[in-house]
Amino acid sequence: MLPTNVSRMSRTLVLLVVIAAVLYLALCAALFAFQRALIYYPQPRAVDSPETLLTLPVDEAQVLVSVRSHAGPKALIYFGGNAEDVSRSLPEFDRAFPEHALYLLHYRGYGGSSGSPSEETIARDAMSLFDKVYADHPQVAVVGRSLGSGVAVRLASYRPVAKLLLITPYNSLEELAERQFRWLPVRWLLKDKFESWRYAEHITVPTRLIAAEHDEVIPGASTRRLYSHFRPGVATLQVIAGTGHNSIGNSPDYVKALRDGL
Repeated sequence: MLPTNVSRMSRTLVLLVVIAAVLYLALCAALFAFQRALIYYPQPRAVDSPETLLTLPVDEAQVLVSVRSHAGPKALIYFGGNAEDVSRSLPEFDRAFPEHALYLLHYRGYGGSSGSPSEETIARDAMSLFDKVYADHPQVAVVGRSLGSGVAVRLASYRPVAKLLLITPYNSLEELAERQFRWLPVRWLLKDKFESWRYAEHITVPTRLIAAEHDEVIPGASTRRLYSHFRPGVATLQVIAGTGHNSIGNSPDYVKALRDGL
């Protein structure tokens, strides 16, 4: 028979283990329930004029697109970051790409679009937008930044994209989440994994990856892993010196890299 003190210690240890297990499971449950609130940060639309706005016909939602119309064969579709108001990029793209019609997608829940964002709804909306644009413009370049790079590479694996530009791209969102939440079973909890590597090997059109030298959000190793999944000769990787994840757009080399990619 165990001494009283030892018995008490054993019961206390068991109780602490049970409490720790319950807290761990509660943390897992919270991450599972609220994960999309940690991924998507919807922003209001800053540029708000009828002539720069298109309503994309999709089921279950009203999805808006900031546009700059232009007659001719060339068009550019842009998918932004997880906390980006893409309408703010319209003036810059307008100056940089005068020969392209511009289409900047507001994800569901962003910029006045209805509904809630998820990987699958964004992917469906992206394909709907491409099909609409491609009907009028046979040369469609697709640009995706940060979160949007995963949208862009997936789209390019299914549709006849002319050129693909990926700004601060990642190998997969799952990989980034595992780095952020090292002690949680992210692989089993994450709904929206954005596995860009899975689609990269199917891309055959000219592709440029543009990375920030000091990206504090997406490690350079993640971008290089994605780059390694493209077929030889399909993709090029350019690093913009002296820039971070959010400051890359301030570099004069950034717009030049975009123009060179198109």
